[in-house]
Amino acid sequence: MRRAFLAITGLAASTTALVVLKGSPGASQVAQDLPAQRQPVVPAGSGPARAPVTNATGAPAVSASAPSSRPSADAARAPDTRTTTRPPSAPKPTTAPPRATTRTVTGPVISYEYGNAQVQITVSGSRIISAVALELPQGGQSGQRSDKVDARYSGTSGAVVTQQSANLDTVSTATATSNAYKQSLQAAIDAAF
Repeated sequence: MRRAFLAITGLAASTTALVVLKGSPGASQVAQDLPAQRQPVVPAGSGPARAPVTNATGAPAVSASAPSSRPSADAARAPDTRTTTRPPSAPKPTTAPPRATTRTVTGPVISYEYGNAQVQITVSGSRIISAVALELPQGGQSGQRSDKVDARYSGTSGAVVTQQSANLDTVSTATATSNAYKQSLQAAIDAAF
């Protein structure tokens, strides 16, 4: 039972400390906007200070009446000393997040046994958003292999975009074309980042 009580008390204390130390996001700005000289706030019903009442022997007199929670007549007539206007403050500086710049980077032409391969990537910020094969062999079996490689790697949802690197699985029956594509792609990634 003691452990539970101590655990709950510790949790409450640490949560309170966190809230106090962290504060709200604009708390420091509000504190700076307050005027330096403020009139003291007088609680309602306190009125001016009164001399203590004593009895005939000089001892303090004891009153049988309990304090009232209703405001006294003096408090109703007391002028309001609170300030309701706030001095104008400078606008809060805002920092917009940096805009992602979209750029296109082209890899070199890689010559291999079946022809040439060249890849172009489109980068937004630090992410690859598209990859396109600019040059791959066409016609015959080389064209079929090129189509497989292009379908697997290129586009906005291809393996290049999902992996965000040139570390891609080789397309079966198109090893040479896959390797040439990945070489051009790696060079484009190196140039982009």
